[in-house]
Amino acid sequence: MADGSAIEWTDATWNPVTGCTQITRGCDNCYALRFAERFRGVPGHPFENGFDLTLRPARLVQPLAWRRPRMIFVNSMSDLFHKGVPRAFVDQVFDTMEAADWHVFQLLTKRSSRMRDYLRVRYADRPPPSHIWHGVSVEEAQARSRIDHLRAAPAGVRFLSIEPLIGPAGPMDLTGIHWVIVGGESGPGARPMKAEWVREVREQCRDQGVAFFFKQWGGIRPKTGGRELDGREWNEMPMQVAA
Repeated sequence: MADGSAIEWTDATWNPVTGCTQITRGCDNCYALRFAERFRGVPGHPFENGFDLTLRPARLVQPLAWRRPRMIFVNSMSDLFHKGVPRAFVDQVFDTMEAADWHVFQLLTKRSSRMRDYLRVRYADRPPPSHIWHGVSVEEAQARSRIDHLRAAPAGVRFLSIEPLIGPAGPMDLTGIHWVIVGGESGPGARPMKAEWVREVREQCRDQGVAFFFKQWGGIRPKTGGRELDGREWNEMPMQVAA
C-alpha cells in the first residue's frame, strides 16, 4: 500500500494482487507492466517476478490499519477480476473493504462481465456498500459494452476511466454512471489524444448530469501536457448515492 499517490483522483493505492495480462489495445503501453518488468529477476524485490499475476495475501488487511479516511485505488498494479484471481481471494478483498468502511475504495477493471457477475451474487440480498466504487476502462468506442456491464452491476458508485483515450469514444449512454475520468496516454510511444475526443466526452457528461474529471493530456511523462482543457482544470467528483 502506498500512502499518497501521484494519481490525481485518489489518495492512496492498495495492491493485494499484482501483475496482469494484456487484453485490449488500451493495454499496449501499460505503465504498470513497464514499471514491474524493470525489476524482474532482482532477488527480494516485490516485482522479482515482473508482471506475472501474483496474489499478495499478506497485504489483505492493510487498509484496516489506516485510521485516517482515504480514497484508495484498489489494484493499481493489476485487475482484481482477472480470471487468474480465485473467487475466494476476491471475497477476502471485499471482506476487508466492507470492514474498513471509513475509506472509499475505487476498483477499476477491463474484465467487466466477471465484475458484474461477481457483484450480482455478493449483493443479491443486500444493498451494495456506498463506499465501494466500481469502474470500467473504456479506451475507445469498441470498449463501450463494458458500460452496459457496469450499469447492470449493483454498485454504490459507478465510474468510467476513459484512459488512455486512444480513439473517439462515440455516443455513450451514461444512465446509472456517476463519474467519468478522461486522460491521455503517457510513456514511451504514447499515442496522442485529440482535443475533440475529450470535448465529446465532456459534453456528454454535461448533457447527462455526470461528474467529469480531466486527468491529463499525457505524453512522454504523465504531466507533460498538463491538465487544462479549454483554459481550466476539470476536477468534478461523484456524489455517493445508492444504486
